[in-house]
Amino acid sequence: MTQRKGSGGKRRSKRSGLTSTSGRGLTVRVKTARGRPVGSTRWLQRQLNDPYVARAKEEGYRSRAAYKLLELDDKLHFLKPGKKVVDLGAAPGGWTQVACARVNARDAGGGSVVAIDINEWDEVEGATCMTLDFLDPRAPGKLKAALNGPADIVLSDMAAPATGHNQTDHLRIMGLAEAAWEFAAEVLAPGGTFVCKVFQGGTEGELLKQIKQRCASVRHVKPPASRQDSAEMYLVATGFKG
Repeated sequence: MTQRKGSGGKRRSKRSGLTSTSGRGLTVRVKTARGRPVGSTRWLQRQLNDPYVARAKEEGYRSRAAYKLLELDDKLHFLKPGKKVVDLGAAPGGWTQVACARVNARDAGGGSVVAIDINEWDEVEGATCMTLDFLDPRAPGKLKAALNGPADIVLSDMAAPATGHNQTDHLRIMGLAEAAWEFAAEVLAPGGTFVCKVFQGGTEGELLKQIKQRCASVRHVKPPASRQDSAEMYLVATGFKG
């Protein structure tokens, strides 16, 4: 749909079901189409009006999530040239793209990136990409073989499908965080970094205790690209003690 700024009027496309409110602060409104759930309509409207979505398209990133990792690294500086990275829950590849660029994975003598996701996804240049459930018993061995040595950074943006029940969703994301940490504790080199998506009030209980015991610094960060209405945040643990 072509949008043109005008004098504050509205332009409507019957085919698309979209309404653009012209003028200062252009907003795309989405009509609830027959057969389309209200939740899907809200998601579509949010996507169409999200500046990070538009920026990702312009700058060649596969998803807006790329900016979450960019902002985390700009703040904490853990992705450095020559580092070896594992990216868990990588599809569609936005984090993998960022990691490859920042560790110089495409350059001879640069770093390396090994990435995995349960969903089918297109390979990212410079990375070793796998389509496999990280919870599959075969996954850790395949990742370790591809790494061919210790990792400097383990990234996890894994998330289970939302059920709409907060307690259930929290338990699911914490289960994935525990699995990611267990793997990270096996493969990280001394001084390494672990970055993991968590929800609600952040990492808690025994898991947080374990991470604090084995890392010099542990913090929870909500990058600006993480939507304000989302409960997600990221645990960043640096200085792995081995």
